[in-house]
Amino acid sequence: MKKRKFGKSGLEVSAIGLGCMGMSQSFGPLPEKKDAISLIHAAVERGVNFFDTAEVYGKNHHNEELVGEALAPFKGKVLIATKFGIKMVDGKQVLDSKPEVIRKSVEGSLKRLKIETIDLYYQHRVDPNVPIEEVAGVVQDLIKEGKIRHWGLSEAGVESIRRAHAVQPLTAVESEYSMMWRSPEVELLPTLEELGIGFVPFAPLGKGFLTGTIDKNTTFGSDDFRSKQPRFQSENLEANQVLVDLIKNVAAEKDATPAQIALAWVLAKNSWIVPIPGTRKLERLEENIGAVDVDLTTEELSDLNNALKEINVLGDRYPSGSDYAKRVSK
Repeated sequence: MKKRKFGKSGLEVSAIGLGCMGMSQSFGPLPEKKDAISLIHAAVERGVNFFDTAEVYGKNHHNEELVGEALAPFKGKVLIATKFGIKMVDGKQVLDSKPEVIRKSVEGSLKRLKIETIDLYYQHRVDPNVPIEEVAGVVQDLIKEGKIRHWGLSEAGVESIRRAHAVQPLTAVESEYSMMWRSPEVELLPTLEELGIGFVPFAPLGKGFLTGTIDKNTTFGSDDFRSKQPRFQSENLEANQVLVDLIKNVAAEKDATPAQIALAWVLAKNSWIVPIPGTRKLERLEENIGAVDVDLTTEELSDLNNALKEINVLGDRYPSGSDYAKRVSK
């Protein structure tokens, strides 16, 4: 597995990580625990050493406990990223990054993950009620105490990133990015390059759409969060098929799969970008890892980007007015 470094921090990880959220929530019926652990072990065996989870993923911190148990045999050989700042209150997610809450969260995560130090600790979403400088100050103390090594922000705007970075340098920012959602190219990516911060795109496969396995006839169960997203409504799936057709054509020319082309495109954007596609299936894991060996030439990338400019992707990421839509900070 090839390695990449996050900007100026020097933190080196596998070129592709594994997003573990889907093993505990959001994509329909959960896998058996033994199967999820087996998949995580398979990822380690194939060179993946960067695993992403969060305090709030799954009922009663299910995902952190799962990841902690699965990676316990590989202590010192893998890097775990987790997140604080969202807690469940009466079944609803609430933003809370008060200093005492952060300190409580870090202790809980350390225990569940069965580690002494968290490799990369993200603020899951910027809390508008707590100045980002105050959050950065608490994190700085936690680094001095040896509780965490590096920190980052998730879905943060450039203003918050600059303010946080000025107090305690950020190692990485995690946000959605793919051929389907290119908004980060406008402000976020140039800012990260300027400041020397790494980028971790989640949903680099457009939550499955860019694999070419979803079309207008695809239905999602009520326990699959895509059933509520505008992007995955039938009419938008049909309209956006033009994007998948483009990717399929390139894949055929490169003797690759659509998923591999979608990931290779993200990887080609910069050397400090590390996507974290999630999966529950071994064949998909191996397919995703194979993307690191797909080299898109300068001409191929130029042609792809020019074609992407002509495609208007329909459907918002989140329902209008929803909490999810409101949480993307400035």
